[in-house]
Formats: sequence, C-alpha cells, structure tokens
Amino acid sequence: MDLTALRDEALEATRRFFIDREGITPDEGSDEWEAEYHRQFELAKRRAATSRVAAGPSRAFSHPEWPELTGAPAEKRWGVELRAARLKTIERKDLRDWLAATWTAARDWVKTHDMPGPAFLRRVETQYTADRREAEAQAAARAAEEHASTAAAEALRARVEAAGVTAAGLIDLIDVSPRAAAAPLRGKLAELRAGERTLRVFETSNHDMLVVIEKGEGGRSEYAIERDDGLVADLKLFGAAEAATQGSKL
Repeated sequence: MDLTALRDEALEATRRFFIDREGITPDEGSDEWEAEYHRQFELAKRRAATSRVAAGPSRAFSHPEWPELTGAPAEKRWGVELRAARLKTIERKDLRDWLAATWTAARDWVKTHDMPGPAFLRRVETQYTADRREAEAQAAARAAEEHASTAAAEALRARVEAAGVTAAGLIDLIDVSPRAAAAPLRGKLAELRAGERTLRVFETSNHDMLVVIEKGEGGRSEYAIERDDGLVADLKLFGAAEAATQGSKL
C-alpha cells in the first residue's frame, strides 16, 4: 500500500469536502480539518484494499483503449480505480465505450464515489441516450443539407442543359466577341474547360467589358472582351451550376 499516495488522496478528498460543503477550507492545523483528514484517510485505505481485491495481483485499473484521465495526480489515481470498477459492472459495450471516451476528467469519476451502482447506471444511460439523440439529429441535419445541396446542383444543371449552355459553346462566343482594353478584375463569372483550353472569365471595374485569362497549348494569355448581357447571363448560370456541383461533392 502506497502511503504517500493515500495521504495525497486523503488531502485532496479533505480539501474537496470542505470546498463542496462550505466553499472554503479551514486551517489545516484545526481540529475540524484533522478529523476530516483522518476520516478521508481511512476511506482511502478501504478503497485501496477493495481495489486490490477486485483487480487481483496485477492491479490492472486501466485499459489500452481508454484515454488517460486529466486532473491532479491523487485525483487521477482515484479516478482511474473508480473508472475501472464502474466500467467493469456495465454489460453494454456501446455504453462502456462511450463513457470511457467522454468521461476523461478524473474529477467526474471521483464525484460519483458515493453513488450506488444502479443510480450511476441510470445517470450515464440518460446522458448516453441524450448524446445519441443529439448525434442523430446532427447527422440528419447534415444529410438534409447535403440532399438540398445535391438537389440544387441538379436543378441548376437541368437549367443549363435546357438552355443549351455548354463550356464549348461559351468559349466559341468569347472567341467571336469584340476585343476591348483591359480593366482591373472583379468577381469571377465562370471557369470553362474544353479540350486543351481553360478560360476563366471575370467582370471588371468597367461595366462594359470582361477579362478572360486563358491557358492552353500556347501558354497563358489575358485579354478583354466587350460585355454582352446574354453571354454574362449564360456565364453566371454555368458558373453557378459548376459551383453547386462541386459543393455537393464535398
């Protein structure tokens, strides 16, 4: 029996006792402190003896899949023993796994040391059920969002197909558009790919012109074309459909 560990555990338990009951701790030399410390020391000895019997010669209070508990050293030692004892009594693997994964603070386990087994089980089953419901609700919300995103992308693609808008057709329109003087770029309207050509089309600070940045077999080029409202509308529709399709794949 590690007396130093028992003393540390008793000191921590005594301090916590007065904090929980009165919000302050009395002087450690007072009769009140000494009485409570001796009581906690005896309790710690009994817990240690019980744990040794329950764990056997190996005193295996941990499990390779359980995360390390956080907290003060004495509190962690006590928490590890309590966790092992509590989890040993829980038959449901899903509940054990969830409890080990979520109750990672030693203090959470220590606070249950006086709680009867059935009451502890009811408490964690209630928490587990609430957590599962929240997880299922979040999963359903994500699924609904993904479904809506996919539906929106499909609707946009249908509009593009119905309008007969294609990347190749838009590139052909750009190729025959009158050239203009360049202007500072603003938002991108669309990115078009056809064969070896990739064109990114931007609005500019000049409402009457667009800028095209093209990459192809001949390298990179940048040029401006006169704005055509019909072309801009098709570019926006095509760009929105492409963005929605990419978003629905994330």
